[in-house]
Amino acid sequence: MNQSLKLTCFGAAGEVTGSKHLIETPAGSRILLDCGMFQGRREIATEKNCCFGFDPSTIDAVLLSHAHIDHSGLLPKLGKEGYDGPIYTSKGTQSLSEPMLLDSAHIQQEDERFVHKHHIESPIEKKVPLYDEDDVIKVLKQFVGKPYDERFRLTDDVDAILHDAGHVFGSEIIVLFIKTPEGERKLVFTGDLGRPNMPIIQDPTLVDEADFLICESTYGDRMHERVAEIEDDLKSIVTRTAKRGGKILIPAFALERTQEIILRLENLIHKRDIPGLRIYVDSPLAGKLTQVFEQHPEYYDEEMKKRSEEHGKVFSFANLDFTESVDESKKLNDLRGPAIIIAGSGMCENGRIRHHLKNHIEDPMSSILIVGYQAEETLGRKLVKGEKRVRILGREYDVKAELHVFTSLSAHADMNDLDAYVKHIRGLKKIFLVHGEETSRQAFAKRVEAFYPGAEVILPEPKMTYEMA
Repeated sequence: MNQSLKLTCFGAAGEVTGSKHLIETPAGSRILLDCGMFQGRREIATEKNCCFGFDPSTIDAVLLSHAHIDHSGLLPKLGKEGYDGPIYTSKGTQSLSEPMLLDSAHIQQEDERFVHKHHIESPIEKKVPLYDEDDVIKVLKQFVGKPYDERFRLTDDVDAILHDAGHVFGSEIIVLFIKTPEGERKLVFTGDLGRPNMPIIQDPTLVDEADFLICESTYGDRMHERVAEIEDDLKSIVTRTAKRGGKILIPAFALERTQEIILRLENLIHKRDIPGLRIYVDSPLAGKLTQVFEQHPEYYDEEMKKRSEEHGKVFSFANLDFTESVDESKKLNDLRGPAIIIAGSGMCENGRIRHHLKNHIEDPMSSILIVGYQAEETLGRKLVKGEKRVRILGREYDVKAELHVFTSLSAHADMNDLDAYVKHIRGLKKIFLVHGEETSRQAFAKRVEAFYPGAEVILPEPKMTYEMA
C-alpha cells in the first residue's frame, strides 16, 4: 500500500504525444489518465509504443480525456496485455472512439504489409501491429460513457467528475476526488484544453479550486495568430489558388479540424466570398466521425444548436463530397481545374494525404494549407520548417506548391488561455506541466511561478514518479 499520492508520466512528458499518466493513491488504487499512442517518425514511434512501462493488469480504472489517438490509441494494447476494467469517458468520446481505434488498427495492419513487402529486418519494425481489429472490438466493450458534471465512483477511495474541455467533440477535463489520511484531495487533469469562442463546441469549463493540477502546455510559449481573420486568410488563399487553376490540399485531423474547416469553407461559399469549388473530404474516418457529430447535438455550442434546429444536418451542403473507396480517392488525381481536397492524416505521416501531396507538391499552381499541430520529425513539421525537398512514400519531391500555416486554427489553448485557466483555480499546491515540447512548458512554468507563487511547478520527466502529497 502506498503511503502517499503519486504521479508517474509514461508519455507526453517533455513531448506532445503519447499521453499516459498513472495516479497511485495512499490506499493503493492505480488510476490511468489516458492511454495514448506516441505519434512521429515510424522508428521512434514504434519503439515508444511497444512497451507501457507498467503492468496493465494492475490498473484499477482508466479515464480517457478524448478520442484523439495520441490520448486513446494504446487502449486496445492495454486490454490485450491484461487490463479488463472500465474505461470511463464522455458519451461523445465513447461514440467517436470506435471509428478512431478501428482506423488505427487498419493503419497498423497496412504498416505490417509494408514491412513484409519491403523485407524490412529491423527488430523495431517487426513489432507492428501493436493490435488488430479484434483487440479494438474487445476493448470497446469496456467503455463506460458518462455525462458531464456528474460525480461517480471509480474505486473505494476515488471519485471522478468529467467537465467539458472545449478541445474537441466530447473532450473532458477530468477531476479526481481522492481520499488520503489528511482528508479528501482534489486533482484536475486538463487533458487537452480548448479555446473559448471556437465553432461547433462549447467553451472549456472553469474549475474553481483544486489541490493538484496536471496541465497541458502544447502552446505554452506562444499565441495563436489572427483568430478573427481566419476566414479572410482562407478567402485570399482559396481565391488566388482557384484563379491559377490549382488544387488546395488541406492535411487535417479527421476529428474536429476537418469539421471546422468544412463549416468555415461553407460559410465563405454561402457569402460568395470564394468560388463555389467542390470540396472533397477524402477520409472515410472523417466521414464516420462527422456522422457522430450529427448524432450528438448536445455537445454543440449555441450557434451550432440553432443551425441544427434550422437546417437539420449541419455538415451537408451542395458543394461537399465525402469519398469512401480507394477508387474514389484515386479519381481525384484526374480532376481538372481547381478543387479543395481535405484528407488525413493531419501530420502527413499516414493516410490519403500523402498520395495527394505526391501528385501536387511540385505544382506551383497548387496550395498546401497546414491547419494543425505538427509533431517533431513528421512530414508536416518538415513542411512547416520550410524544407524545400521532402520524402513522400519512398521518393524525394521538391516543394513547389504554395505553403500556408494556420496556427490560428489550433484547438489547443494558447499561452494566454492557459495562464487564465490556471489563475482561475484557487488553492493549488502542485502544478505538473505535461503534453508540451520542452521550450513550451519551460516558458509556461516561468509564468506560472510568477503569478502563482504559492504552488510548486513541476516539469515531469518520463517514467519518473513524483509525490503529490
